[in-house]
Amino acid sequence: MSQIIESYRIGKIQVRITETDTPDRLKVECNDGTYRSEFTISRYEYEHYRRHLNQKITRAYRTEHEK
Repeated sequence: MSQIIESYRIGKIQVRITETDTPDRLKVECNDGTYRSEFTISRYEYEHYRRHLNQKITRAYRTEHEK
């Protein structure tokens, strides 16, 4: 199992960031109870653009619920 780097909530969205087999890539798992999303980001993005990442996650889930 991949090591969890961080786990937190953005409102109703549970975000979990874990390591991958590739050293400079991280897996981001998002779940709000209805929708689940999973994607990878670079470690650099995680360390330097976390606020932007959280905004993108929030917008994506808002868009899904408006469909």
